[in-house]
Amino acid sequence: MTVDARVRTIAIVGGGTAGWMAAAILARRLRKDFVRIDVIESAEIGTVGVGEATIPPLRLFNQALGLDENDMLRATQGTFKLGIEFRDWSRLGHTYFHPFGDVVSAARRLRASLPQDWLRIRSHGDHTPFEVYSLNTQVARAGCFVRPRDLDEEALNRRAAGSASLWSDFSYAFHFDAALYAEYLRKYAQARGVSRIERKVVNVELRPEDGFIRALRLDDGAQVEADLFIDCSGFRGLLIEQALKTGYEEWTHWLPCDRAVAVPSENAGPLTPFTRSTARSAGWQWRIPLQHRVGNGYVYCSRHISDDEAAATVLSGLDGTPRAEPRFLRFTTGRRRQFWNRNCIALGLASGFMEPLESTSIHLIQKGLTHLLNLFPDRHCAPVLVREYNRVATEEYERIRDFIILHYKATARDDAPLWRECREMSVPDTLAYKLRQFRNSGRVVRYGSELFATPNWLAVMLGQEIWPQHYDTLADQRPIDETRANLEHIRATIRDAAESAPRHEDYIARHCRA
Repeated sequence: MTVDARVRTIAIVGGGTAGWMAAAILARRLRKDFVRIDVIESAEIGTVGVGEATIPPLRLFNQALGLDENDMLRATQGTFKLGIEFRDWSRLGHTYFHPFGDVVSAARRLRASLPQDWLRIRSHGDHTPFEVYSLNTQVARAGCFVRPRDLDEEALNRRAAGSASLWSDFSYAFHFDAALYAEYLRKYAQARGVSRIERKVVNVELRPEDGFIRALRLDDGAQVEADLFIDCSGFRGLLIEQALKTGYEEWTHWLPCDRAVAVPSENAGPLTPFTRSTARSAGWQWRIPLQHRVGNGYVYCSRHISDDEAAATVLSGLDGTPRAEPRFLRFTTGRRRQFWNRNCIALGLASGFMEPLESTSIHLIQKGLTHLLNLFPDRHCAPVLVREYNRVATEEYERIRDFIILHYKATARDDAPLWRECREMSVPDTLAYKLRQFRNSGRVVRYGSELFATPNWLAVMLGQEIWPQHYDTLADQRPIDETRANLEHIRATIRDAAESAPRHEDYIARHCRA
């Protein structure tokens, strides 16, 4: 007789964005009469909740849940995001834009081989910025936004030939209040049978025979048993670290910032459809516009600035009146040595910390859940599944890590000790190899299915003013005047397409005003 080893009970420790994302997608994918899902959270334990910017893959997660996008944005005071504006990263006074959307494939449809054609005309004295070839960038710079599905067809048809195809590469994400997003997903999950237990976990009981988690003891004396445990307890890592002693790999020698201070402020101006990151003397400052407020904060290195000085820096640069006192956060950049250990999987801050420079925090939760559903175990949690989950999750973390390190390494700033240190530091071999390839001839090397694609690396490398020594000689096969004319045609087509988009705040008022 075969013993039924299927997972019948799942306990999620911690709510917040990670806990309720997990509960929502598991409730969507697993039958409630087949698997019981409990979320254990306490109102006495606050969530970090400062991350409010996302990247386009979150739209796939929301679609998998069957969410109405406008309804979600109204509930979370959300706005749209077309990319990130970086100020003072390469040098003081310099600004560039890292857009969403595939610049390269859009150019190919318009008969150009960016970036090699661009590098070629640059070598002939044309210093037109690379970002003018991005529809996302031009729409964002104009303070506009539109979902391609909502474009007025007649207006679009009046645009230059080829503009319609550009919109197929137009991509967007969201700014929203992370606490409200978690609350939105909590209601979604509970409506689908997820049980919420509002208690604290005071003890974790392990099975002596194999070290698996057997049960959680709560502060009211109750006990929660489960077949599979998901640790969303934040930096504490209540299960993955305190109980299972998994270990942590630290990355502060590459990413030296170890603190953040966050301050919300009143809106005082148009809703910009992008996140802003401004490099400061000891780190960088974020600005994230929501419908009801602006999220502000300073990620910094405590070796180079005090907490009081960091708070003063943020407060001095707000658009409007502060809506709360500065809130401080301490962290150590890095990851758990295992994301899945025995019958416990860590998500969110329990799995590690990647500073939110490229808005990847929520994405890493999403990817962890994708890997879990692809490798869903029985109660034995077969080592082969655990090993594969840890392999793909580690690769994901490390490739994102390299992309963030790039921003610090590729700087010419010498006005502050932090930037001098970062400019001179050694970097992981995987990043060093990418930099050598790009500096040689503008080629982007990618490893497997890493998150950031060729257009992302191009935007940041060129934005940080890493100039290739050569361009691909195959670009010389076309007459230079023809290349110039073709690139001018692309710029004109993008300008025409961008003019069809309404103002960002007008679009929100029409479709998803809270």
